[in-house]
Amino acid sequence: MSVRQKIKVLIVDDSLVFRETLSREMTKDLGIEVVGTASDPFIARDLILKLKPDVLTLDVEMPKMNGIEFLKKLMPQYPLPVIVVSSSSNNVLDALKAGAVEFVTKPDMTRPGGMSSFINELKVKIKIASTAKVGNQKKEYTPKNLVSGKGFDMVNTVIAIGASTGGTEAIFSVISALPRDMPPILIVQHMPPVFTRLYAERLNHSCDLEVKEAEDGDALRPGRVLIAPGDYQMRLTKKASEFFVKCTKEERISGHCPSVDVLFDSVAELAGKKAIGVILTGMGRDGAKGLLNMKKSGATTIGQDEKTSIVYGMPMVAFNIGAVMKQLPLEEIAEEIVRYLSKK
Repeated sequence: MSVRQKIKVLIVDDSLVFRETLSREMTKDLGIEVVGTASDPFIARDLILKLKPDVLTLDVEMPKMNGIEFLKKLMPQYPLPVIVVSSSSNNVLDALKAGAVEFVTKPDMTRPGGMSSFINELKVKIKIASTAKVGNQKKEYTPKNLVSGKGFDMVNTVIAIGASTGGTEAIFSVISALPRDMPPILIVQHMPPVFTRLYAERLNHSCDLEVKEAEDGDALRPGRVLIAPGDYQMRLTKKASEFFVKCTKEERISGHCPSVDVLFDSVAELAGKKAIGVILTGMGRDGAKGLLNMKKSGATTIGQDEKTSIVYGMPMVAFNIGAVMKQLPLEEIAEEIVRYLSKK
């Protein structure tokens, strides 16, 4: 039996103390090898070429060149999985757009156990990132003659989308290609609090659709996209003949809060055959059982294919258990949704 190779990690951060702390703690994991550290992007560039790391952890606020500008220069020339480690939530979405596959928020040192929790999260995300495919995944895409939204069946129709690692850009790819005249869309993307609101705001400014972070009691309506808030489970609910969302503080389900399974199960129960379920790139199995329940209730289900998935985990599990009716490249999913609705 072959011995599994360690994941080679390069740490880039301008704080000497933080670099040393990360290096010491990451090295304690038998599956991770810290091959080097760098205090700025210029040193990092040289070390990347010399050490050929599997994963890069990258601070955003650094001297000489910030992490986002470095990402923009790095990814076209030397694409590799990058995890952004930042204390500023405002920079994270820009970093993901520039090519980072994951992010971790720097710990609050005043909170008991803050560093320990941060280290554990970073270790997990390094292992996930090491499986990610990067380079040529975020190419610009121009939709091909999307069918007009006129005549869509809007009554009680719900579109539910779930994603995790790599999902921020995958969701953007789908949502930005959809016309304004769409049934309501509910989204679960594995993200912590604050980031879900910032992500919703970014989508709202970039798409024809109205996008907002969901609040408990928000009504579903045509042309509106609701994104599950971090640390809340979001479910579809119904009052009289109208759909709403219920957002509640709960335990993690399928390891996540928000959980794709929670959303999909509620859509299966209440929307049935009037629903469309879409599962996109992500590690793990969250959403697979929920999508199967949607399919069993008569919904149309779509899964992202392996080639265009940053991490082919969630869509793979869903496909393997028979939950996916159509498996498609990312750039064809919006067209398929519109095509299906136009037939109804």
